[in-house]
Amino acid sequence: MLKNLTTETRNERTMNLDEMPIHDFLTVMNEEDAKVAQAVKQEIPQIAKAVEKIIASFKKGGRLIYIGAGTSGRIGLLDAVECPPTFGTKPEEVVGLIAGGEKAFIKAVEGAEDSKELAYEDLKTIQLTDKDVLVGIAASGRTPYVIGGLEYAKEIGAQTIAVSCNKNSAVGQAAEVAIEVVNGPEVLTGSTRLKAGTSQKLICNMLSTASMVGFGKVYGNLMVDVQLTNEKLVERAKRIVMEATSCDYATAEEYLVKANQHPKAAIIMILTGFTHEEAVERLEKTDGFVRKAIQ
Repeated sequence: MLKNLTTETRNERTMNLDEMPIHDFLTVMNEEDAKVAQAVKQEIPQIAKAVEKIIASFKKGGRLIYIGAGTSGRIGLLDAVECPPTFGTKPEEVVGLIAGGEKAFIKAVEGAEDSKELAYEDLKTIQLTDKDVLVGIAASGRTPYVIGGLEYAKEIGAQTIAVSCNKNSAVGQAAEVAIEVVNGPEVLTGSTRLKAGTSQKLICNMLSTASMVGFGKVYGNLMVDVQLTNEKLVERAKRIVMEATSCDYATAEEYLVKANQHPKAAIIMILTGFTHEEAVERLEKTDGFVRKAIQ
């Protein structure tokens, strides 16, 4: 029942929201938003378990797949599409599925979230396997589309993780790892695009970033697998090489050219004196970890 969900309860601080001065409402909203990070902090042990599963999946050649409806689905999609430019992943390695398909990102598809069968079809379309990890995102914790996806993933042996904003959620019970963040009532009753959405975004940030670190996509705190797809990222790559090797701008630019615009290889070449071919070979032997490659 909706009335039993924390995400659907009324916030006592905003009972007269329609009468509050703008400044007062924004202050309350900001104070409520400030509670989100602390709520997420309580779930770090569960988030850590999820990250371990994702890293293990990547090492087996598996994928990270987000599935959700509405705001939850959009948040998963946002995280997925940012992974290729940030970490150099292939588009198919981190996938976001939203009930109703890609068109639902812009305009809601009525009734799509109520269908378990639609989730089965979507996961079959992307050929979900037992090597993959499926992260089901649902603020309420009761979305049929997400529950159906997690149930199907379990049937075929894929790893399952649930992200919700209510304790003892149905999606949590359908997954091996349940991340259940209690943010308290929204300032606008039931509008889970607010605190619930913020907490989901924070969790997806943690899942993907920590997993990519564990899979060798980072050196120090530098995005060494960044894809040089625009002028800003070309300049960022040069700065990354400079920071990693303490070289000057001209040297970074020169070695990026020699390394076919691959920051990892450029860094290894500068620090070790290896040729490009030798740097690539070392990366292959060390599973892409720069720190191991230069030792």
